[in-house]
Amino acid sequence: MSTVKVNTLTGTSTAGSIAVTGEGNSTTTNLQQGLAKAWINMNGSGTISTRDSLNIASITDSGTGTYQHNSTNAMSTDDYTCVYNAGNGGGNSASSTNPGNAFSSSHVNTASQTVMETMNDTASNIDRAYIGGTWHGDLA
Repeated sequence: MSTVKVNTLTGTSTAGSIAVTGEGNSTTTNLQQGLAKAWINMNGSGTISTRDSLNIASITDSGTGTYQHNSTNAMSTDDYTCVYNAGNGGGNSASSTNPGNAFSSSHVNTASQTVMETMNDTASNIDRAYIGGTWHGDLA
């Protein structure tokens, strides 16, 4: 097995485009299109905080179960996708500290800002201790 160590990868025909052969050896995928352009792991309960992130400049608590994420580097348009998950940890049983199922949705506002909500199984907004999210699309 060989090891390749580089600091920069650049496509030969287009600098920002690198084709990677897929698992079946018959198709290719574009490396840049498959990368997450931003992600976050945050605490959305009490005083909100970021545990770790990529391309997230700041977060704002916009009310119960509503959070605003501001990116460091904007997307090229507002036509990108966000995928979120949320929960309180400690299993799936409902209790006062772990109120059962978590649902989340995102509302893409601009190329550099998203607003997301976390809800319980009756569609009421509720703060969640564990929130994760990723953004996929093209950076500006």
